[in-house]
Amino acid sequence: MDAACDLRCRTVASPLGPIEVSACEQGLHSIRLLGGKTPDASPTEAPAAPDSPGSPAETAGPLAQGAAWLRAYFQHPAALPELPVPALHHPIFLQDSFTRQVLCKLLKAVDFGEVVSYQQLAALAGSPRAARAVGGAMRSNPVPILVPCHRVICSSGALGNYSSGGRAVKEWLLSHEGSWRGQRPRQGAPVQPEPGTGPQGAPAAPSPPAEPPSWRGE
Repeated sequence: MDAACDLRCRTVASPLGPIEVSACEQGLHSIRLLGGKTPDASPTEAPAAPDSPGSPAETAGPLAQGAAWLRAYFQHPAALPELPVPALHHPIFLQDSFTRQVLCKLLKAVDFGEVVSYQQLAALAGSPRAARAVGGAMRSNPVPILVPCHRVICSSGALGNYSSGGRAVKEWLLSHEGSWRGQRPRQGAPVQPEPGTGPQGAPAAPSPPAEPPSWRGE
């Protein structure tokens, strides 16, 4: 729990402004977008500034892994599959709850460049009628981007809310992922995807996938 953990913080530069990562020796506790920068309309033209190298003591463990993961997400997404996903040690991930179950399903099942609806994610978590509760779980997500609540959209194709910076940040993140997948984001049009596509030209919300044997970070 937070009160018993020796938390350390690190700031990662990003096109969205500074992002603060906090962790103890056992895992990540939070990822916070500190704001201060309006998302650029063209993600691929807004690379993140490189971080200064840390000391040897800072190059291993959940904090360094979280910072490295975020840097790769913004600068070199193709490297993400090769990087370890840091363990998660926020209290939400240490207790059995619907919120934990939904967040873990999202982390496992919805990959870079994909989207899923609130209703589909509720079904993945075993409660098909709990779409509203899924929205509450997204608002409680302590590690946005890593646990990709920005990939959860409305069944209509509308983006929906995003508590970690607002709609503009959510749209930027989806555009960033779509552009790295070789799909240029559409500009200036309402998010009403064509059949077979998601917002900003991203892939359509996937059907519930097969259950992996274990969730990342556990």
